[in-house]
Amino acid sequence: MKRWSLRAATVASAALFLLSACGGSGGGGGGLLLPPSTGTPPATTPPAAATAPKYKLVVTATEDVAGTFGSVGAYEKITGTFTGEVDPKDARNAIIQDLQLAPLNANGKVEYTSDFVLFKPKDMGKASGVLRYDAPNRGNIVNLDPYFASRGYVFLTAAWQGDVPAAAGKLTLKVPVAKNADGSSITGTYRAELLPTAATNDSLPLPGGPFNAAMQAYPTASLDNTKPGYVLTRRINEGDARQLIPASDWKFAKCSAATPFPGTPDETNVCLKDKWDPAYLYELVYVAKDPKVMGLGLGLAALRDMISFFHRDASDSSGTANPVAAAIKNTIASGVSQCGNFMKTFVHLGFNEDRAGQKVFDGVFAQIAARQTNINMRFSIPGGGGGVRADHTAFGQAGTRGLSKDYVDDVAQRRGGILSRCEASGTCPKLFIGFSGTEFYVLQGSPLLTDAWGTTDLVQPSNARVYYYASTHHLLGLASLPGSSAGALYATNGNAGVIPVVRALYQNLEDWVVKGTTPPDSQVPKIADTTLVRPQQVKFPAIPGVSYTGLVNNYSLLDWGPSYRPQDESGIATQVPPAYLGRDYAILVPQVDTDGNDLAGIRSLDVAVPLGTNTGWNYTGVPGRIDQAGLFGSYFPFAKTAALRGADPRPSLQERYTDQAGYVAAVTAAANDLVAKRFMLRVDADAAIANAVANPVLP
Repeated sequence: MKRWSLRAATVASAALFLLSACGGSGGGGGGLLLPPSTGTPPATTPPAAATAPKYKLVVTATEDVAGTFGSVGAYEKITGTFTGEVDPKDARNAIIQDLQLAPLNANGKVEYTSDFVLFKPKDMGKASGVLRYDAPNRGNIVNLDPYFASRGYVFLTAAWQGDVPAAAGKLTLKVPVAKNADGSSITGTYRAELLPTAATNDSLPLPGGPFNAAMQAYPTASLDNTKPGYVLTRRINEGDARQLIPASDWKFAKCSAATPFPGTPDETNVCLKDKWDPAYLYELVYVAKDPKVMGLGLGLAALRDMISFFHRDASDSSGTANPVAAAIKNTIASGVSQCGNFMKTFVHLGFNEDRAGQKVFDGVFAQIAARQTNINMRFSIPGGGGGVRADHTAFGQAGTRGLSKDYVDDVAQRRGGILSRCEASGTCPKLFIGFSGTEFYVLQGSPLLTDAWGTTDLVQPSNARVYYYASTHHLLGLASLPGSSAGALYATNGNAGVIPVVRALYQNLEDWVVKGTTPPDSQVPKIADTTLVRPQQVKFPAIPGVSYTGLVNNYSLLDWGPSYRPQDESGIATQVPPAYLGRDYAILVPQVDTDGNDLAGIRSLDVAVPLGTNTGWNYTGVPGRIDQAGLFGSYFPFAKTAALRGADPRPSLQERYTDQAGYVAAVTAAANDLVAKRFMLRVDADAAIANAVANPVLP
């Protein structure tokens, strides 16, 4: 079952396609093939008369970390802020949307302040020389990893996302708001989806969407929703016809049982006269104001300059010492989910080249990251992302998918991949990309592996590896939950064996960066050996009570207007909602074995020695709603004995392993095989074998 097509979702009302008179470069996806350099600023230095950007480091707290870590010993945690400047005259910053419209400080630069947390050995003589940056997901602090702490890492987590509100335990990035030359507010068309989870008369906050909870919204330019450019509609599934809600039946306001409709006027909340109905998704198109310059790209420059500071500078502009000065030899970036998308965008837009023309990161690991991040456009939402039912036209889904500079997108008729800019400047990192099964079914992952039509496997560049974690879901390592606990039809995926695989891959990346040790080849499903197929070609077993539908999230070529550069996820969207251009990228998924577990990729112990079937897909249990159940995947356990399995075609545990000794032997052999292939560390293999001995699955 192929999910909806935008052909069916074309909006009849011209009121929903709001065009502005803004011009600009780029286009909606048609036209001739563009050279890889399109949109790439030349790598030149600032004018000689310009003053160099200044950096200010403020340490607000230093505290000991509990415990010790191998021979490295004790760690300490340093909390503080890093204030920097971005020069709008530097050609390396030219790609940053609206940078020229940001207010300047006394030094003639655009200023930002990022919260950071730094973990380092108390005895820096025992530091390994590796700094690992962990990008925080929606402002959440990333703690140190005990295994890599025992290897002497310095860990840095610092804010990159400008729409995270200040709160305890959150890292925030303070950035300016872009303004017109006369100081007035910049306005533009904006689209939000509001997804109520229960019937309520309470107002719903912007920005809406399934992944933007508690993020700061772009306020409406006017509380008068009867003006042109303001439309609220509802529908059950995204491909259904929109039902117009009259302007008289909704307001920009806060409301509740105590303050009923029309409520108290408010620029970032929406109040509905009737109850919000959780069966529907509501789409709001309105005129927003005051775009931030980070959600639009300043976070890219902030990260670039902060990493360069900790790597290379002895002190800040006022003489405050860099706490890891002269100790850093190599830098590695880690980003998971939204943050993995951000790291790919960071590299794609050329920010792995610092102001001196040197590499920022030697290695980058983008985990479960099929897309890019909507950070470099006007009115961006870095945390957004679409699914099957909702927000399919969210930003972060367009952009370039192929890695190589020679990548050709035949659907959009564009040329050039994610690594085009860094290849031109000689600043590409060694790149790992990790995938779960959910990336194929929900997050449109296969175009990273194939040509746009889905007919040929792509050859990845020599500095990149793509690793697919067979039979996993997006929420790596999360234990299986009852379907009812996750709003799902089936119990959720429980493949926890992927966690040691991921740790081994981090070790492989370190060895590649530090020692030059070539990592294992990419492990992905392929068209050539029929392990990557069309959704309806999956040979899923006939498990009683289970229905595989082939539901996937399509990837349509869309047009947001001439001022938006889709290949870069940059510019200004002037056609909102976007128009469908009549072409779709192929979405393929992994083929499965007779148990329903994926054939290709890295088969962790939960797949190599299975206790059940784990998938990257699951369906919602809500009648009438055509959707995947979030990012959970499914789990279908095997019967313990042949007598108990009934009509289930999958052999029982007893038929597979005979007894507990047979199961332990199978775990031992598979763990040793993973170690030999460098997809598991010896310490983790030994722990897994001990766990199999201690936790019997058979008599």
